[in-house]
Amino acid sequence: MNIDGTLDEAYERLHRTGPEFEGWLSNHGPMAVESMVRRGHARQVHRWLDRYTRRLDDRPRGTSPLTTDGWRTALGDPQRLGDWLVFFEREVTEQPWRTVLETWWPRLLPGIAAGATHGVIRTGHAVHALLDHEDGPRLTELGQALGYWAARWQRVPSAPPSGTADPASALAGVPRVPDQSAGINHRLDQLTSLTSWPTALAELRPATDAGQARKLLADLTTAASEYYLPNAHGSPVMLVHAATAPMAVLRTLPALPSTQWVMSLHAAWAAAAAVTAAYAPAAPTPRHSLPSAPESADEVFDLAVRHQDEHVIKLADTCLDVHQHTGHPDALAAVIRATDLIDEF
Repeated sequence: MNIDGTLDEAYERLHRTGPEFEGWLSNHGPMAVESMVRRGHARQVHRWLDRYTRRLDDRPRGTSPLTTDGWRTALGDPQRLGDWLVFFEREVTEQPWRTVLETWWPRLLPGIAAGATHGVIRTGHAVHALLDHEDGPRLTELGQALGYWAARWQRVPSAPPSGTADPASALAGVPRVPDQSAGINHRLDQLTSLTSWPTALAELRPATDAGQARKLLADLTTAASEYYLPNAHGSPVMLVHAATAPMAVLRTLPALPSTQWVMSLHAAWAAAAAVTAAYAPAAPTPRHSLPSAPESADEVFDLAVRHQDEHVIKLADTCLDVHQHTGHPDALAAVIRATDLIDEF
């Protein structure tokens, strides 16, 4: 089977659909199929899409073309989603995609909460695919990912790391927002008035150079993946993004100049901490009640694909990378927990 061809075919099917459906839900199709193809499940992709695309809406039309000088007023305006898609489709065809990414990454990073972090996650998957092979459908996918991020751009209150805590300790110290009764925007809005929020963000030890930033970002991804295991019941779906968002940033680093790596760590940390603050449970599940990891990592991704839920597939993709680099069994057990808590597709 032509693996590159399968992914490109899947992208072409998905590019007829919009980045959102049912008002604001994120289209996870491009992220899930990229993971499935890369993990050796290309044969399942089109069958999975046959079911998934029934839920999706058509791609939105643009209303007023954006220009390279007038984009600021449209940043974070979901009504301009169609315009942003057209804008970035043009950008990635008129200049090298790495140039586009280098230009827009610092502009978009402060709004990393966009679409419940799905803007950066979709971008990370697109970059991962382009680093493997560059062609038209993959360039289009990067354009759609960046356009979605720009349209849903949303700030998270941030503070630069200045403490001594490792990522796992810093994440464990993140305070919960007081009202967890509504959606993510309501929860993130509470961070501004949460007096302990800046202190919690500052607890993470800082990176003094690009190499340290990459190491801390990898450790953050590991910490968030393992945090999911005992805390997933807070929100089995939403807490997935505390791990998949920093993984998306980590996977994008090779395509960025090293001068942007420290700012990437700061944004990823703010995003992971914000999702944790918004959805962490009052108490973790006792260790004796948690699932254990299977012996085979491949078995975990097979299970995720059989489960079919897009969040389970994305989490499995992240956790397998964590396990590959750390050998920590809790990363695999986190995926088992997700299959237990998230309804099958």
